[in-house]
Amino acid sequence: MKAIQTIKNIWKIEDLRTRILFTILLVTIYRFGSFIVLPGIIPEGLALEKQTEEGLMSLLNMFSGGAFSNASIFALGIMPYISASIVIQLLTIVFPAIQKKQKEGESGHKKITQYTRYLTVFILLVQGFAYLVNLKIQSPAAFPNGVENNMFFMISSVILMCAGSMFVMWLGERITDKGIGNGISFIILIGILARFPSAIVKQFVSALEGNDGGLITFFLELVLLFVLIMAAIALVQGIRRIPVQYAKQITATKRVEGVRRYIPLKVNAAGVMPIIFAQALMFIPLAILPFVASDETVQYVQSFMDINSWKYNLIFAVMIILFTYFYTAITIQPQNMAEDLKRNEGSIPKVKPGADTAEYIDDVMSKITLPGAIFLAILAVMPSIVTGLISVNSQFAQFFGGTSLLIMVGVVLDTLQQVEGHLLMHHYDGLMEGGQIRGRNGIIAQESI
Repeated sequence: MKAIQTIKNIWKIEDLRTRILFTILLVTIYRFGSFIVLPGIIPEGLALEKQTEEGLMSLLNMFSGGAFSNASIFALGIMPYISASIVIQLLTIVFPAIQKKQKEGESGHKKITQYTRYLTVFILLVQGFAYLVNLKIQSPAAFPNGVENNMFFMISSVILMCAGSMFVMWLGERITDKGIGNGISFIILIGILARFPSAIVKQFVSALEGNDGGLITFFLELVLLFVLIMAAIALVQGIRRIPVQYAKQITATKRVEGVRRYIPLKVNAAGVMPIIFAQALMFIPLAILPFVASDETVQYVQSFMDINSWKYNLIFAVMIILFTYFYTAITIQPQNMAEDLKRNEGSIPKVKPGADTAEYIDDVMSKITLPGAIFLAILAVMPSIVTGLISVNSQFAQFFGGTSLLIMVGVVLDTLQQVEGHLLMHHYDGLMEGGQIRGRNGIIAQESI
């Protein structure tokens, strides 16, 4: 079988074998640390499972692989670093000084990485105290008598959680350097996949007991999950290729003919960021209203913010579409792309260089972003749909769409693409018979004219 032969080929390549084993080792360390409870916390008294079943807390718990609900030293996970990266990316658009740093090459990128880490530490300190305060409210039995009011305990626990998250970030960077795939993304993937076995077993047991439609419904749920995975792959890999013609060049020894390449514009250039932005924004009213509004208003908003209600999902979907356009607009710069083409003597056929090229790229992006945004919104609300229509448990429903499904698909594709690159470099067959795997960044096809 081709699959068995491919595995043998992977194992024959010493560098690839070493990278895979190194990645497995670091992932094992990460998973082990997810179960190490903060000193002074009584594990039997923890009661965060119900709080992390849905909403923003479920997202944090899922990305941390359950470390959040375990009150682990890795409880804050990698999300503070992701948040800091997003903030720095947005500040790059607003402040020209940071944008200038980004264009300074390797030294500029190192400086921006340093800023990101400083901001990560600040976010960790804030989230660490907030986490402990929430833990005291939700799980008072987890604290021995008097410990929850001990300032030394609070400070030491926050420092320990900060160190834990920074260590997880370091593990991710080591995976990127000496392992397989993007380390940070891979750690998030492992955190998501860690909850999949228990979720599917829970749904299967429920089906065996005759609940939720029985085994036939369970089989149909698996078919639906497979279809949604295929849809997510299509969304992640979907690109619109704009042909680019480069001028002929004459060197000292030969004449190089003009080359036609393609600019790959992604259908979903924003990735999962619109979903994360929308989820965070939807839960801001619940965090603020108890301090500024009456109890009746708070109760009304809470009923309106039910994640399984049609009102919530309608607003959620609309916000995702709007954020998709917003994030695409700040990450894709048609003007810069047009200037780069003009500088390298490239042009789009039948389109004038300069302003016309920028306008053409912007028009194409606007047209392909709309179906991509709608498709993304449908995938985002799919967990609520399957929960309401076919009674899938909330933990298993998270894998039917949203950030978890898109992250899983994207990271797996990128990792497989790297593995295939090693195979092709050593003159072995790729992972697929029908062509090479394309990652989240798409491909740039090329042919001579």
